[in-house]
Amino acid sequence: MRERRASAVGLVLAAACSVQGGAAVAKTLFPQLGPPGVVFLRLLFGSAALWAIARPQLRGRARADLRLVAALGVVLVSMNITFYEALDRAPLGVVVTVEFLGPLAVAVLGSRKTVDLVWVGLAATGVALLADGGGTAVKPLGIVLAAVAGFFWALYILLSVRVGRAFTGATGLAPAMALGALLMAPWGIISAGHHLRDPQLVGAAVGVGLLSSALPWSLELEALRRLPSHVFSVVLSLEPGVAAASGVLFLHEHLRTRAWFAIGLVVCASAGAARRRRSTVPLDV
Repeated sequence: MRERRASAVGLVLAAACSVQGGAAVAKTLFPQLGPPGVVFLRLLFGSAALWAIARPQLRGRARADLRLVAALGVVLVSMNITFYEALDRAPLGVVVTVEFLGPLAVAVLGSRKTVDLVWVGLAATGVALLADGGGTAVKPLGIVLAAVAGFFWALYILLSVRVGRAFTGATGLAPAMALGALLMAPWGIISAGHHLRDPQLVGAAVGVGLLSSALPWSLELEALRRLPSHVFSVVLSLEPGVAAASGVLFLHEHLRTRAWFAIGLVVCASAGAARRRRSTVPLDV
């Protein structure tokens, strides 16, 4: 049992590394494709991979189920574009840490326990320390966009619970991502322009779609089969730290001590709040 749990923790950490590695690769594509172009290609190839895995059947589904999928698609594209636009203006670790306010808000939503005020206070302190980038040069709009992405992440979690009740596996997520790609197509194609004919750039975008969507979703789903959901959530709370490390390793985004301290506060707050959480869906899409 202990070995099974340890391997599951490794799967969650691998999923986090995959997501943040994908985000790092995505950021290197911004000069050519622009954030909208990267979002479009990520959703396009990510949805294609998930569709091949899940093979969803939408024919005969109730209209209420299809409306849930449509709502999830709109939230997905909104979450992704605000996240990537934030990433274009601030370091990866800072953006993910601010964005993590979304899952944290869901974790403490409706709670009447005093201890949850501690987690909220820790997170608020951490984000306040990051308000100016944690001593690192950032554009203020980047912090605002990261917070907006966190809002859409919270909506995604809440919607995913409902979609998960109506659809098995990724049979609801795959069409939602496909709809997101369709909605993003005009803006993404205009942003990327002639670079869409560059096979190297498109190949890198395929990698972003796999690293950021299909691979972590599969790893997280397998981990959830082996771990209690609240333990899964605690481990996943390490993701802001993983993002900061990925920024250093792949993007040379070196953060100051104050920023690392702020990230640590948000990680502690997320882990503390997540210990009570008993129902979890894969969070990274």
